[in-house]
Amino acid sequence: QVQLVESGGGLVQAGGSLRLSCAASGSFFSIGAMNWYRQTPAKQRELVATAQRAGTTNYADSVKGRFTISRDNAKNTVYLQMNSLEPEDTAVYYCNARAKSTWTSVWSDYWGQGTQVTVSS
Repeated sequence: QVQLVESGGGLVQAGGSLRLSCAASGSFFSIGAMNWYRQTPAKQRELVATAQRAGTTNYADSVKGRFTISRDNAKNTVYLQMNSLEPEDTAVYYCNARAKSTWTSVWSDYWGQGTQVTVSS
């Protein structure tokens, strides 16, 4: 099994910054892409940022220039640095990773529990 543990969410004023962390643990051969999603009651879940194992990154247009995704493969951890936050960024943020489990022997998607980010105006 693979567990993803998130941290770093909270309350912040517009224009402020937060840094989210997500650490993977458990039994797996390898971790591929690591991603951040976000979701609100009014919107479908949105892919915010993706980081491939080799370091390639991609971002949703709505966060380009403000958010930075990075990863530390030695720690099996992915980060999301969020700057210039806007009220529209308010959402539950979910960590997602592709990993090959040692007991399923297949690549599967794993999800964190979600962390609330609230940006006040």
